[in-house]
Amino acid sequence: MMRQFVTFASLLALAAPAAAVPTPAPKPADAVFAHTDAHQGLMPVHVDVDGGRILMTLPAPGDDGVSARYLYSTALRTGLGAAPTFLDRGRVGNTQIIAFRRLGKKVAIQFENPRFRATGAEQSDPRGSGDFATSTVWMGDIAETLPDGSYVVDISGFLASDTLGIADSLNQSSDTMGTGDNPQGAGAGFKLADKLSAAVPASVKVFPDNVEVDAIQTFASDRPGDEVANIAPDPRQVSFTVHSSFVKLPGPGFVPRAFDPRIGGFATQVVDFAAPLGEDVVRDFANRFRLEKVNPGPAPSRVKQPIVYYIDNRAPEPIRQALIDGVSWWKRAFTAAGYIDAFEVKVLPKNIDPLDVRYNVVNWDDRATRGWSYGQEIVDPRTGEIVKGMVVLGSLRARQDIQIFEGLVGADRLNTGDPNDPVQVALARLRQLAAHEVGHTLGFAHNFAASTQDRASVMDYPPPRIGLVDGKPDLSDAYGVGVGNWDMATVDWLYGEPDEATARAKAAAVVTSGLRYVQDGDARAPDTAQRWGGLWDDGANPTAELTRMMSVRQAAIAQFGLGALAPGEPMANLRRRFVPIWLLTRYEVVAAAKAIGGGDFSYAVKGGERERALPVPAADQRAALDALLATLSPEALRVPARLVPLLSSPRNGSDNRQFDIEIFAGERSPLFDPLVAADAAAEITLGSLLAPARLDRVSAQHAQDGSMLGVEEILDRLTARAIDRHDDALARRIAYRTITMLASVAANRTTTPEVAAAIDQKLDDIGAALAKDRGDAASRAWAASLSRRLLDPKQRAALAKDLPRATPIPPADPIGGGEGGWMDL
Repeated sequence: MMRQFVTFASLLALAAPAAAVPTPAPKPADAVFAHTDAHQGLMPVHVDVDGGRILMTLPAPGDDGVSARYLYSTALRTGLGAAPTFLDRGRVGNTQIIAFRRLGKKVAIQFENPRFRATGAEQSDPRGSGDFATSTVWMGDIAETLPDGSYVVDISGFLASDTLGIADSLNQSSDTMGTGDNPQGAGAGFKLADKLSAAVPASVKVFPDNVEVDAIQTFASDRPGDEVANIAPDPRQVSFTVHSSFVKLPGPGFVPRAFDPRIGGFATQVVDFAAPLGEDVVRDFANRFRLEKVNPGPAPSRVKQPIVYYIDNRAPEPIRQALIDGVSWWKRAFTAAGYIDAFEVKVLPKNIDPLDVRYNVVNWDDRATRGWSYGQEIVDPRTGEIVKGMVVLGSLRARQDIQIFEGLVGADRLNTGDPNDPVQVALARLRQLAAHEVGHTLGFAHNFAASTQDRASVMDYPPPRIGLVDGKPDLSDAYGVGVGNWDMATVDWLYGEPDEATARAKAAAVVTSGLRYVQDGDARAPDTAQRWGGLWDDGANPTAELTRMMSVRQAAIAQFGLGALAPGEPMANLRRRFVPIWLLTRYEVVAAAKAIGGGDFSYAVKGGERERALPVPAADQRAALDALLATLSPEALRVPARLVPLLSSPRNGSDNRQFDIEIFAGERSPLFDPLVAADAAAEITLGSLLAPARLDRVSAQHAQDGSMLGVEEILDRLTARAIDRHDDALARRIAYRTITMLASVAANRTTTPEVAAAIDQKLDDIGAALAKDRGDAASRAWAASLSRRLLDPKQRAALAKDLPRATPIPPADPIGGGEGGWMDL
């Protein structure tokens, strides 16, 4: 045991107060990072949940002041729920190259511009070409500079800024009066409310190659429109959770694929000023995933990293399985291209964030009304490398499809499991839809000619193929199964061996095989010139298919009635179910019209096939005209008298916007107006046939070759079919709609002088003929009134303005009205 000796000095020392020991001053890093949680990964991130700070530590800047460059992408974690705005959960914004540039005590966040570049000059000008603008999107104070030259910045303010462009989407206006208001849309005047917007520090996730974080952004307006008012608790202030991804720039090894117009797809444009003289500086890279074989070469091989798609775990069964099945169709195409087990489909685990940039996701979204589904890509803008695929599928489309199928085959087939069960047919369409939208995220664009070649591609818009069995509609072959020949060929071209000579040879082989390809710009509008470029059409010959579908429509209307409703279902629903049956041929009408004044052309290259664009033969154009005029006959447009009382039950209950937009609007009472239905169907045909661009092409073709269909012949045939006969109310309504359409086309500034003159003369002739009408009293009164209006220039001008009706055509494509639309399936 050790003995302790205590001296007098030591006792004094014990009794004296202890001298203060100086506390070391806190290091700068300790102060700036106080109350934070540290995360290591792509860069050090410290999160102050209570203080609302998100601190990124960025490397010491280089000579150009830039500390780091990343891919930057935004997405919506929560949407508006209104289909027309495209503000959906899972919507992705533009992918940017984001640079952090130190400027003294501040840091600038800039979006760089790699589209303009000079290949080989990357060392001296890594951002692209300094001759072209960048965009500074945020400027903030540097919180601290660390001893090694790195520095800390709180980026929470940047995250709360509207880099996704939500305000623009909310303010999109279809107003034709120039007021800037869009009461039928989302509204006007929406702006980011800074005081109601902030980053969400608790959401931060940091990984080795990416950082993921959310922010709440609120947009305010005192002029909200119907779409917002229908959904938001307070339509004057609408909030979204916006997700940001900071992603490590993809490394070397990816070989860009030169875009080939014969195959199409989505592309990333590069303007390369280092291109050899004599070559175009503008180049397109076809967007595609990085897919590398374990054993390079043409022989089949497993891959280093497969492409994996995850199906939203929110999708209920049996929808979930249908989505898995449809997306899995692509595996066959990759296998045929030589990539073994290169494509996989799984259900998204609950612990994976669907917005995490590392995962390709198929989202199942709910909205207040039916709307488009779409596929999106997060793409490296330097190379066209796809980093993430993101699909948004709208859930209400399947329910709308079921209603259409009930109208075709009867509600008693529902959930029977037989080939005409509307639920089974809707699931078949969902398989097609899933494959289609994932195809977009793989790099494939629409091919609107595929429907004319026996379902050659899932990248077309497929209508249900409706047959007739024992005189009744049949849906047993409504939708195809699996990817088509075009899909197989394009996967091989886009993802095949990297050398461009082989790729060009494959594209040439596709052309030689006879496969057609029509892209969006030559198909989507009703007045386009490509005869094979129809949407939602079917069959090898659009004209023959229109004639066939008119027979199907007649059979469907003949059996339509109470059988389209389930027991106990409100009778008002019959009116909604009737619309798509009545307008069953609307897409084939548009497709057939494209033969008139149309052509057959391709996206050819010199030295390949199909270099010449040829007009549609005159006989085919006249056959198309015959088919279109048949849709304007009173017999085709007469609603059976037995249906009018059944369709006259009004709806009772709370407002239902989905119902309201699906019926023939503008009726003056709860009673169904059959003339409104006839008017809508007639307007679809007339709008397609008399489109100014179409008549211009007809005029030009006839001027070059007098044997071709001419504008005067169209006008004579149309007058004989739709105007000369006006012996009852229905015939007079068809005639009136035809006359007002002609007057409107003649007054349209886009109509050529030659066409306008021909229509003006025809309207004079019609006016003179109507003045001589000798029918019954109602016919004479109608004819005399119209005659006066046609023969008086001022009244004719007023008549031309009567075309924009108060009764719009119910939506055709998933959103919008009339025959217009955006994209996608």
